[in-house]
Amino acid sequence: MIADRIKSLREQQNKTQSELARQLGITRSSVNAWEMGISVPSTQYVVELAHIFKVSTDYLLGVDATSSISVAGLNEKDVEVINALVIHLQNRK
Repeated sequence: MIADRIKSLREQQNKTQSELARQLGITRSSVNAWEMGISVPSTQYVVELAHIFKVSTDYLLGVDATSSISVAGLNEKDVEVINALVIHLQNRK
């Protein structure tokens, strides 16, 4: 689960394994091993990955299917619009 999420999130940000590894201060082969499911990141790296990808650690670990959206810098009206959009999208199923 975490392997697929790391790879998917990395690709969504158009990062290479080498770029992600450089951000984390590790080797490209470590990122590759995570994405292939050969090994899993330590707690420290799970937290760092969540920060880089702007998702929760729960999401990365597959604990739940939610992700976070930073609303930093937005005013209250903007946040209300985003919440309304999320509710609209959830209800159209």
